[in-house]
Amino acid sequence: MRQAHQTLTVDTRGKGLYEITGAVRQWALGTALRNGLLTLFVRHTSASLLIQENADPAVQQDLERFFSRLVPDGDPLFRHRQEGADDMPAHVRAALTQVHLSIPLTGGELALGTWQGVYLYEHRFGRQTRQVIMHLLGEED
Repeated sequence: MRQAHQTLTVDTRGKGLYEITGAVRQWALGTALRNGLLTLFVRHTSASLLIQENADPAVQQDLERFFSRLVPDGDPLFRHRQEGADDMPAHVRAALTQVHLSIPLTGGELALGTWQGVYLYEHRFGRQTRQVIMHLLGEED
């Protein structure tokens, strides 16, 4: 059993989903591991990770509209506003989604479905630099 790890840096332009499937896939292929388990972990409390449809951009837009309705920015319910009206709502959205993912690696490929993509979900208004830790535990053929 071998392991490999790398930090992926993702620069965001504000709220929304940023597909990172290609970067994750390219890194996994470069490890020479063929079968195993890839773990992704975002090192932030106001961003999250999702596996979601990557064929129709309306899916990502609908998700953002849903979360904006579910947890509106500037909601007077929240007292924590040190970094603005989106501060606490971003934390709640991250808590409702996930900060880590596990994806099997089979034959050197991510075992994603046909329409699945890996996304960093940015919950803040402004530009951010996010770090996603990629850890692969597996074996060569």
